[in-house]
This record gives sequence, structure tokens and C-alpha cells, in this order.
Amino acid sequence: MDYQKLQNGSDIRGVALEGIAGEPVNLTPVQAKEIARAFVLWLSKKTGRPAQELRIAVGRDSRLSGPALEEGVLEGLTAQGACAFRCAMASTPAMFMSTVLPGFTFDGSVMITASHLPWNRNGLKFFTADGGLEKGDITQLLTLCQEGLPAGEKTGTITPCDLMPAYAAHLREVIRKGINDPDHPDKPLTGFKIAVDAGNGAGGFFPRMVLEPLGADTSASVYLEPDGHFPNHIPNPENKEAMDSIRRAVLEGGCDLGIIFDTDVDRAGAVDRDGEELSRNRLIGLMAAIVAEDAPGSVIVTDSVTSAELKTFIEEDLGCVHHRFKRGYKNVINEAIRLNKEGKVSLLAMETSGHGALKENYFLDDGAYLSAKIIIKAARLRREGRTVGQLLEKLGEPLEAKEFRMKISLPDFKAYGAQVLADLEQYAKGREDWVPAPDNHEGFRASIPASKGWFLLRMSLHDPLMPLNIESNLPGGVDAIVEQLKEFLQNYPGLDLSVLEKKG
Repeated sequence: MDYQKLQNGSDIRGVALEGIAGEPVNLTPVQAKEIARAFVLWLSKKTGRPAQELRIAVGRDSRLSGPALEEGVLEGLTAQGACAFRCAMASTPAMFMSTVLPGFTFDGSVMITASHLPWNRNGLKFFTADGGLEKGDITQLLTLCQEGLPAGEKTGTITPCDLMPAYAAHLREVIRKGINDPDHPDKPLTGFKIAVDAGNGAGGFFPRMVLEPLGADTSASVYLEPDGHFPNHIPNPENKEAMDSIRRAVLEGGCDLGIIFDTDVDRAGAVDRDGEELSRNRLIGLMAAIVAEDAPGSVIVTDSVTSAELKTFIEEDLGCVHHRFKRGYKNVINEAIRLNKEGKVSLLAMETSGHGALKENYFLDDGAYLSAKIIIKAARLRREGRTVGQLLEKLGEPLEAKEFRMKISLPDFKAYGAQVLADLEQYAKGREDWVPAPDNHEGFRASIPASKGWFLLRMSLHDPLMPLNIESNLPGGVDAIVEQLKEFLQNYPGLDLSVLEKKG
């Protein structure tokens, strides 16, 4: 068993169930047990305390393989001597909060999830009170497994843990304080209709345990029941079908707002009462507008594929600083933390994928907390007869936007991709009609004034792919930029350029 193949950045991901051709199972309860044992050893070393003193919580989302992997993790923790706490169905952010919530404060936690990936996949995420484990930490865990673990004490215990009600109570208090409704202090969402689409993941608790006790009407909500087959749509706020689902629920239900989560609730998207989608650039713009009220001039950290219009909105309309960084939610979060340590105020780190983290909330990418902030703002604006969508009236949208994902067919794909990017940077110096981005931190980005657009070519974080993002404000502008790039890219036979061909 090659444990290193299970690493996916700062997560562990694998195939947990048979059923999709060509995908052999490589994450079983046996592997989960060994990885959990390694986590105990790692945590014991980090804390300087014996395994018998460690208290570790375990939760899972709605995936079909979740219960079996949960048993494997619990067996591993107790086999190594730790005290394990079974949280059953939970969200990823709640599992982090189990390390800091009063009454819990576990030494560590494990979340069994694979986010929005297909039903047969699953994975593990690990937390301490310092946050999620980093990529290097995961490498250490898997190296321990690969080298063989010492025998454990087998003296650990398993205790049921009712975490989600406490986490929901925490969110309710955040919303109560944020709205501060003088007429309905305990039920500040009275008269407010909110649809929630949980995508049959772990987010069904949000309308039932958070919104309804605050007085909200959540009757238009859909797909709240956990179902690891994900029969209705992919639980992913980036997915068009998923966003169409919550948009339909809002419009047909006559709602004031709609919220949609991914499977494990660390990402979110929204829809205003007019059915206008609040996702990707618009969701970042909305959250930037919310935090700008508390910290004008602060730095907003985003991933690398955000639009030129978003930068204009953040800097010219909100008076903040846009710091476009790298793809990867851990990358944007860690960059915001670094900026704060340097004395630069940065309250928000956010990816276009829907991962959003606020300094006030441990820089935790928590879709439910993000939604709570949106709901607070929506409720306050509702008193004025306004909607959250109106905060974005000055945020422009590109006329055309496309992403092309070019496969690299060579085994050493990382080196090949790096060479392509280095050559592209040199090639661009010979083109007076290209303007390289002065603040680029990932891949190569340049604006094309003649096409009123830009492109970004980069390496995928984990896969043998080179994503190419292009936006333009001219009809046919994306195609024009593609044609310019093909003059360069055709010299690299290891790249599959078929995705750049016009369809039909």
C-alpha cells in the first residue's frame, strides 16, 4: 500500500467504494485506522503529552463510506491509547470548532469527507486548535504509515459527543448579536424567508437548528436529508446545476435569500431574492463589501483567477486593497495570516470556489459562518428595503469568461508545466501587445488591451493539467486571445490543445 498516493495537498483523499470503472479502492477502514494511529503519534509529539491524555473528536459527512471509515478511525485512535469522541454526522468547520468551543476543546479532531467529489470517494481532514494540518503535516502522517507504526496501547475509549447542537447554538448567537434587532432580539429572522440547499450533504442542520429557532421561514429549503448517492445534483456551489437548484427554490418559494452548501459545509454560495447568483467573484465582492465597513483600506486576499472587474470593485469602490494570490484555500488563508503578522490588516481570505475565511472566525473556511454573515447583512438591509445584491451594483461582469483545462501527457508533468510557464514569460517579453500582471503570484498572467481582456496560465495544484483562464469584454475576445496563445502553445506536444478548438 502506497500511502503517499492518498495525499491531496493538506487533505487525504482516496477511492473508498467500488462502482466506477478504473477506480480501484485504496482508502478502506484499514487504511483509515493506520492513518488515525499516526495522527495520535503526531499529536502526542506536538503537544508533548502521552496518547492516553489526548481527547480527539471524529465526525463525518453523508458519504456512503462514512460509517465504515468512521469505525476505522475510532479503532485507530483507541488502539493508540487516545480517548475518542464520536460526533457522527457533522460539518468540517464544526469539527475544527470542537477544538475551541467552550465545553469541548478537544486536542484534535478528524473529519471524514471528500467535499464535492463523486460518491465513491472519501477522505480525512485533521484539526488542532491552531487550525487544519498543513501539507507537510499530512506528509508526515503518511510517512509514518508507510514506514510502519509501533504497536499501540489499545487502552483508549469511545464516547458519544453531541457536537452539532453546540455548534448551531454558537452560530445562532453570532446572528443574534450581528442583527441586534430591537423588536425581536431572540428571533431576529422573524418574517424572513430563507431557502437552503444542502445538496443531500451535512448542511441540513443549518435551517433546522440555526435559522428556524431564530424565527426564519425555511419551508422552501431543498435536499436537506443526507444521502451519499447525491441524487439531485453535485453538492458544489461552483456547479451550474447546483446554483440553478437554489435559484429555483428562491424564486418559486418567494424567498428573501437562498444559501447553498457543499457536502461538508466548508463552502457556500448564495442567491438574492431576485434570483441573482452570489457565487465566485460576486460572492467575494459581497463579503469584501461586508468587511470593508469594519476595516476600510484593509487587504482582501483572493485566489489567482479573480476577474479584473473584482479588483476594480475592491479597490476603487470599496477603498480596500486586492491581493490576488494563489489557488488553494490554504494558500489564501495562510497568506492573509502572514499579512496580518506583518502589520497589514487583512480580515478576509477567499477563493472563487466558495472557500471563505474571516479573521474574526479563526480564519476558518466555514460556509455556515460565511452564510451567517450574509444573513446578518441581508436582515439589516431588509429593514431599509434593500437586498444584499444591491451592494454589488458597481461590480462589473466580464462579457466573456472561459476556463480551458489542458492535460499534460508526460510522466514528469510538473517539470514540463514549469518549463512551459518559464518559456511563456520569455515569449511575452517579445509581444508589445501583452501586458504582464505586475502582482502575479501563480503561473503567468497578462492583459491583452486590444481584446479588452486577460489570460492566466498555471499548473493545477495536484493534477497533470494546465488550466487556462481567459476573460474579455469584447464579443469574440476570448477566441481572439486563444488564437494568440495557440501560436505559442503549439510548440509543446505534451499539452493537449484539443480543448482550445471551437466547438461546432
